[in-house]
Amino acid sequence: MTETVDAKPFDPNEFLDPANSTNPQPFWKRLREVGPVVPGLFGGVHVVRREDVEYALQNPNVFSSAMEAVDLGQKRPLIPLQVDPPEHVKYRRLLDPIFAPREMAKIEGDVTILVNDLIDKFIDRGRCEFGAEFAIPLPSAVFLKMMGMPMSDLDMFQGMKDGIVRPQGETIEDVQANQRDTAARIDSYFESALKEREKKRTDDLLSRFLDAEVGGEKLSEDEILGMCFLLLLAGLDTVTDTLECDYAYLATHNDARQAIVDNPELIPSAVEELLRWETPVTGLGRVAAVDTEIGGCPISKGTKVGISLGAANTDEEAIAGSDTVDLARNPNRHLAFGGGVHRCLGSHLARMELRVALREWHRRIPEYHLEPGASLAFTPGLRQLEQLPLVFGPAPKK
Repeated sequence: MTETVDAKPFDPNEFLDPANSTNPQPFWKRLREVGPVVPGLFGGVHVVRREDVEYALQNPNVFSSAMEAVDLGQKRPLIPLQVDPPEHVKYRRLLDPIFAPREMAKIEGDVTILVNDLIDKFIDRGRCEFGAEFAIPLPSAVFLKMMGMPMSDLDMFQGMKDGIVRPQGETIEDVQANQRDTAARIDSYFESALKEREKKRTDDLLSRFLDAEVGGEKLSEDEILGMCFLLLLAGLDTVTDTLECDYAYLATHNDARQAIVDNPELIPSAVEELLRWETPVTGLGRVAAVDTEIGGCPISKGTKVGISLGAANTDEEAIAGSDTVDLARNPNRHLAFGGGVHRCLGSHLARMELRVALREWHRRIPEYHLEPGASLAFTPGLRQLEQLPLVFGPAPKK
């Protein structure tokens, strides 16, 4: 068993405490105070201090992200996330140009239209359920268009995504069984879609994958399915979570909201600061590829290692003023998108979607607040709100 050095008592079940998902910053501070590593929920450990998190992210030969790190019930690696160097490089050479900033700039106009179309549906009503009416359909529509999938399949995709990242079950065995069943459904869907693209190419990522070459060879069906599986999870969940976290913060912090309204040029840095402060994807999974140590704490080969991005992003030893929100913070070296060779493939797409959403929303709905009587409840791990009912106009005086 891995032991912490000079550690304070810590119960891993604290990771599941709803209060620590709703108000995570004090919890992340507590993690850093426990020791260089803290015990994980199902064995293993979590790395929690900025310096150590950066080291883990930058050294995949020590902390691997191979399939052993995170089992989501799938049959094959999520490409390129679960493929380490040197094999990893060939996939990033294919995928990085697709998600490069210049490519994202080409679709910003379409995203702007989509954002306004969504707002049109509820602005006159004076209220919305932010998740269902904005945070879910916005990135989902972008993902489905890029993949060449019909919007009519959105509910099915959402169900499959939740079956992987938020699986139901009373026991760990039930959870894993549900993930395996969902993973099989995802594979079946994309296998059928690939057969259709084999017959007729269209202007979408599936067609590009079928025609692409990596290392001088065409991609195999397994490789394409591994990419599609990852893109499904990332495309339908992470930006949704970020939007919900951001707007929950702004709806309950009028000064921050007003600062964006008064100075739209603040939006790019506000996006980065809210990513740092909220860190919707709180951590990443790795597995120790060799016997190693973090901060004097031995970690044996094969140990599951959680990389706490949230704790690293609020580490006062590494970031001046880390316990306050500064929407103009610059530079902002947050790790919300991870780091190293496995840094988030879709970070440029996510940033663009977030910037457009904040710009267009605050242009049209400058005043909004949480519906009176509503409370915020976040899921652990990937921080998504159960509900975010917003009411437009000035908040009622207390």
